Amino acid sequence: MLRRLLLLLVLANLLYFAWTRGWLDEVTGLRAHPDREPERLSRQVRPESVTIVAPGALRPPEPVASAPVAAAAPASCFEAGPFATGASVSAIATVQAALPAGSWTEVRNERPGAWIVYMGRFPNREAWTKKEEELRRTRVAYEEVSSPAELELGFSLGRFDQRAAAERALEQFGQRGIRTARVVELVAPSTLHVLRVEKADAALAAQLNALKSETLGRGFLPCGSS
Repeated sequence: MLRRLLLLLVLANLLYFAWTRGWLDEVTGLRAHPDREPERLSRQVRPESVTIVAPGALRPPEPVASAPVAAAAPASCFEAGPFATGASVSAIATVQAALPAGSWTEVRNERPGAWIVYMGRFPNREAWTKKEEELRRTRVAYEEVSSPAELELGFSLGRFDQRAAAERALEQFGQRGIRTARVVELVAPSTLHVLRVEKADAALAAQLNALKSETLGRGFLPCGSS
């Protein structure tokens, strides 16, 4: 039994050896090395299109030059002022005559006034000190007024940005027995005018820089520089 098995193994090895050598290709129809010549050459597709080049001979394609595009200069903001209401009339007339219509705008800034409930002015420091003692007894909050000069040696019982609010506070002080106080205006409400060019191209910016007039003061400057 072992002899037969050994004989079969030897025979199988001989057949495998013969097949790997290609001796049985025609008998079995199976080729031991299908990628060898000439079979591999027969399966090539358009071999004439293959070109052999030396290493480093290939270069990346040159970038296609694009036409230069000039970047548009950003528009700039300019403004003249601020002007008080009276002065703004002359400034506006100058700008209307010099600049294209619609290229500029008028910006108005409303500024509130300031009022205080005031007591004074006392003739001397002694009279002022006497009144201060009275205010302390009545537990009224106050501040000494030192400016403007005409209000020196006086007291402020409150500061307000509307006259009506100051008048109401004065009435309340009167109910507490304070009869000599009055409302004094420190700063009058006002309107300031600014002439602004929001988006000026290079040509308009040059025109603004060249525009000089006493009615425009320092003239047109970059926004935020005043």
